[in-house]
Amino acid sequence: MRSRSAEKIKLTSYEDLFGETDQDNGEKITYVPLNKLHPFKNHPFQVKDDSKMQETVASVEQYGILVPGIVRPSENGTYEIISGHRRCRACELAGMNDMPVLIRDLNDDEATIIMVDSNIQREDIAPSEKAFAYKMKFEALKHQGSKGERFTADIVGEKAGESGRTVHRYIRLTELISGMLEMVDNNIINVGIGERLSYLRKNEQECLLKLLVERNIRIKKDQAEQLKKLSSEKMLTEETIVSLLIKKDTPEKKDILSYKTIGKFFPPEYTKEQITAVVFELLAEWKENKAGEE
Repeated sequence: MRSRSAEKIKLTSYEDLFGETDQDNGEKITYVPLNKLHPFKNHPFQVKDDSKMQETVASVEQYGILVPGIVRPSENGTYEIISGHRRCRACELAGMNDMPVLIRDLNDDEATIIMVDSNIQREDIAPSEKAFAYKMKFEALKHQGSKGERFTADIVGEKAGESGRTVHRYIRLTELISGMLEMVDNNIINVGIGERLSYLRKNEQECLLKLLVERNIRIKKDQAEQLKKLSSEKMLTEETIVSLLIKKDTPEKKDILSYKTIGKFFPPEYTKEQITAVVFELLAEWKENKAGEE
């Protein structure tokens, strides 16, 4: 089934397999079979068959693909998707055979930057997606010769309107084990706490994760900071993790009147023993009277 997007973008003609037409900027839109498209390597953004995907499928069925994807040549006559993973999936679900794309010759760094920038402004991005996307773009910019980590991080966050400090915070999340990162995505652990816990060693994170799940514990910022500090000092053990996160049952406090409190009712020369004797005598008398009243 041929896509109807040809009508919307006013394509004049295309071949049976790879149809081409010129765009105003000189690039050609080419129809590539879906079975010749494959995802970007280590693509950090999830493509879910959720309600939003169903909306995209309905739009594709009605109007076709209005904005072509971007791909680059790959091995064996296939193409790697740089931008358009969701559109490709929507075409597949809509029963189409091909998808309109722009084919560009891009190196790994150029392709990575375009891939991240074309997705990073979506509203429904999970922290883990943003974390790995920022890391990929950061490394790509460094390969291109960007100078200074802070300057590079500022460039990474520019498209999403975030500071370099925020970018670094997200990149730290890539050091979390999968279970901990899933907790961040599910908002059980916030990004700030996740950043602190990312400094823990993998075995320490595994121990912590087990405790959080088994005891259904919500870790606090100060606790995460303490764990980070102890880990840096190589003093973090399973016992210290437990002691930090689980409050031990304290013995019930006994309400005992002090001699200082009741001493003011007695002559100053009375000893503790004399005060105690009088108190017990009065209590016994009170008990007797109470029993008589009942």
